[in-house]
Amino acid sequence: MNKKELLGKRLRELRKRKNISQEKLAELINVDPTTISNIENGKNYPSLLNLENLLDVLNSSFVEAFDFEHKKSREDLLLIIIEKLKNNPDKIEDFYKIVVALTK
Repeated sequence: MNKKELLGKRLRELRKRKNISQEKLAELINVDPTTISNIENGKNYPSLLNLENLLDVLNSSFVEAFDFEHKKSREDLLLIIIEKLKNNPDKIEDFYKIVVALTK
């Protein structure tokens, strides 16, 4: 997934967290709803002005908007988890407890 798609997915997450529709968000920042759709679908980057307005309405920061490290592929995430476990063998039991708690 490229950066444009990752940013779009992240902005969609932030919008949904605020329970705002694409149409309402477009109205709040004075753009066409297709602009929001194209951003969220990774077709277009938002302009700097639109990004600032989006983040203002979504009550988010630039750092939060670009925090999509967790959006790696499943394979990449598994490799990272395995590497973390290899580097922290004393934490395997803690990892296990967390996984079990999350998957109940």
